[in-house]
Amino acid sequence: MSTSTRFDTKIAVLLREDLAPWQRLNVTAFLVSGLGTQVPEVVGEPYEDADGVPYLPMFRQPVLVFQGTKEVLTAAHARALTRALPRAVFTSDLFSTGHDEANRAAVRAVGTADLDLAGLSVHGPRNAVDKVLKGARMHP
Repeated sequence: MSTSTRFDTKIAVLLREDLAPWQRLNVTAFLVSGLGTQVPEVVGEPYEDADGVPYLPMFRQPVLVFQGTKEVLTAAHARALTRALPRAVFTSDLFSTGHDEANRAAVRAVGTADLDLAGLSVHGPRNAVDKVLKGARMHP
C-alpha cells in the first residue's frame, strides 16, 4: 500500500491570522466536527489497537489548515457559498457563548455579509477548494 494517497477532494480549514494559539486550536476542532455529519464519506472505519480496544473513526484524508487576513476569510466564505460547498463557520461571537444553542443563536443573529468570521471549514473537489482558498497560506 502506498504511504501517500492523492485524494480527489480536500478538507480545509481557514483561520483568521490574528487568533490566539488556543483560539486557533478551538476553532479548528469546532469547524471540522460538522463535516463528518454532513459528508459521511469523509469518515473512515473505526480503529482498534492490538488488544482489541476500539476507537472512534476519523477522517480518511488529511485536514489542511490555512490562515489569512479577515479580508481573505470573507472572500473565501463568499466563494464557498457561490460554489455551494459543504462548509462550517466559526464567528468571533462564539468565543463568548457557553453552549451549542447560544452558538447557533449568535450566528443566526447576524446577516451573511456581516458575519465576523474567525474561521471557515470547507470540503469539496480539490480544484474548487483551492479556488475558495485563494490568497490564503498554509498555517505554520
